[in-house]
Amino acid sequence: MRNKNSKVAATKLYLCKCDGVCITYSKIQYAYAMKLEKDQSIIGIRLNVDLDGYKDSKYPERTYTSDFVCVKDTGDLMVRECIERKLLQKPMTIRLLDGSREYWKTHGVSDWGIVIDEE
Repeated sequence: MRNKNSKVAATKLYLCKCDGVCITYSKIQYAYAMKLEKDQSIIGIRLNVDLDGYKDSKYPERTYTSDFVCVKDTGDLMVRECIERKLLQKPMTIRLLDGSREYWKTHGVSDWGIVIDEE
């Protein structure tokens, strides 16, 4: 989950399972996009999906996105958030991940998880 308006270097790529250009904002996001592209159980990928209506209690003016919203071959949705291991214990990171999980839970998504870089 990331602040939609943050200024971070981006990498553009084209994936068969994604409509249009995909933009990744980290090495973790890029690597996971490549993994999902090869995963036969994933039939559709959306990156940086707006969390419409989500407001962070500390920064209500910011708009946030989820890193990956994928469609599985069963038709179910899968959501993944990419995060660096070194940021996992930061209070803001925890708050935003909890917010993302709750947001998607209220939208009927039970397959929510995080993707962490290697040690």
